[in-house]
Amino acid sequence: MESQGTGRQPKYQRIAVELKAAIEDGRYGPGDRLPGENDLMAAYAVARMTARQALGVLQTEGLVEARKGAGVFVREYRPIRRRGVQRLSAGLWGEGRSVWAVDAQGWDLEVQSVTVADEKPPEAIGRVLGLAAGASACVRRRRFALDGRPVMLATSYLDAALVSGTAIAEPDTGPGGIYARLGEIGHGPVRFREEIRSRMPTPQETDRLALSAGTPVVLICRTAFTAEGWAVEVNDMVLDSSAYILEYDFTS
Repeated sequence: MESQGTGRQPKYQRIAVELKAAIEDGRYGPGDRLPGENDLMAAYAVARMTARQALGVLQTEGLVEARKGAGVFVREYRPIRRRGVQRLSAGLWGEGRSVWAVDAQGWDLEVQSVTVADEKPPEAIGRVLGLAAGASACVRRRRFALDGRPVMLATSYLDAALVSGTAIAEPDTGPGGIYARLGEIGHGPVRFREEIRSRMPTPQETDRLALSAGTPVVLICRTAFTAEGWAVEVNDMVLDSSAYILEYDFTS
């Protein structure tokens, strides 16, 4: 393995560190093309594989993206600020606005696909919803995009018997979405719990979110509860981690 003259750091890592520094100090801005393999080979007197590994490090870290036939470019990072508390305010969806309205300020919001079906839910989700063994859930699957870029997959589970005949069982739930419709039938949520973790995406998630190599996903599982403590919705979300900042405001 090639290494720096006086240390043990592989040359490809040293090149990656220098390129990363150039990105951070603005020498290469969003959308700029980085030096290619031939350029790095000449500048650092290294083999092609070393140059390729250096660029691969930056791709794995999500700083750059390779465009076939064009080169490697600095990723444009305009994060979506997901305000986890404000977006769930009853004053928002209760007035007919989507919880997405908080996230989408200044963006072009699009729900790219919606499917709704009655299905047997995962056992753990069925227990949370208090469903009898073998009972069906109304399962709503959506893909959300901002400015044409897929950023989130969301799957909501609700008691199918509870929401049958309501707009919740239709692709278009109407103003205020699921929570407004639950409120109309006397089961509006008043409390929410979110569990957050991260992992690498599955091949299907990579395809549906058009993720660059090395980009992890953030998983958010939100449960909505009524005033009586009844869980009326479980929403499993898969977010492109490179697209989001998760923000939570608290008072002590």
